[in-house]
Amino acid sequence: MKTDLTRAYLALAVVCLAWGTTYFAMLIGVQTFPPFMFSGIRQAAAGIILFVFLLLSGRLSKLSWRDVLHLCIPGILMISLGNGMIGWTERYIPSGLAALIVSVMPVYIVMISYVSGADRKKPNARILAGLLLGTLGVILIFRDNVKDLANPGYFTGMIVAFIACFAWASGSVYAKYKPVRVSALTNAAIQMTGGGLTLVLAGFFLDDLSEFKTISSESIWSLLYLIVVGSLLAYSCFVYALEKLPVGLVSIYAYINPFIALLLGFFFLDEKLTWMTLLALSATLSGVYFINRGYRKP
Repeated sequence: MKTDLTRAYLALAVVCLAWGTTYFAMLIGVQTFPPFMFSGIRQAAAGIILFVFLLLSGRLSKLSWRDVLHLCIPGILMISLGNGMIGWTERYIPSGLAALIVSVMPVYIVMISYVSGADRKKPNARILAGLLLGTLGVILIFRDNVKDLANPGYFTGMIVAFIACFAWASGSVYAKYKPVRVSALTNAAIQMTGGGLTLVLAGFFLDDLSEFKTISSESIWSLLYLIVVGSLLAYSCFVYALEKLPVGLVSIYAYINPFIALLLGFFFLDEKLTWMTLLALSATLSGVYFINRGYRKP
């Protein structure tokens, strides 16, 4: 049991670090690659690779078609509506801002869990304090971006990012409280494949497919990085952590990711990083601490 818990925390650490870099990679990738196709190919390729590995190694869990359809629901919520739409928004908003919007994830998860009846236990004072501090961090960041809301593309990108965040939170709660008894890797393979193929299908209707003629080598490399690190490694770790740890605790990756995304954007993409941003980072880190303490409290 203790070994499983240690592995779960290590898996969560991988998610926090790896997914923080994916916003940077997605921004590079979708500049020349049709965005829904980009995310769809990334996730479907990772899911199929994982399927083949599990099949050849004899580790693929036995599944019924009902199990597959059941597992595809969080895959569509988190991969298709969550990850896919975030990739699209990065054509219109900075990668750091996209990550910061996703950082409201713990607020959504606590609300969805309680309102839906999935978790009727009321959040304790530490968790509430953590959520408030995390939300304060996001508000402080937005204070630096108010003037950009006059840009229609920027405003639409923000709204879609919030919808994507809500979809991912819904998928996380569904996966946690309506689990199918299969291995974490089988679970991840089905969710990535189902969500990825849904995005590829959507790309035929929503993307400008003529952009395939002008895809840059940077977009290709970012796609390969996201398949291996962002999907195969990090998503498998995410599913494992979600099985072993409280869903509210697992959601703290949404607080860590913005720090990494902001720093990468600042150093490599010339995205702004002001004293207000640093104040927001401090508030959010405090939120992570209180949420962690709140879920460890008996």
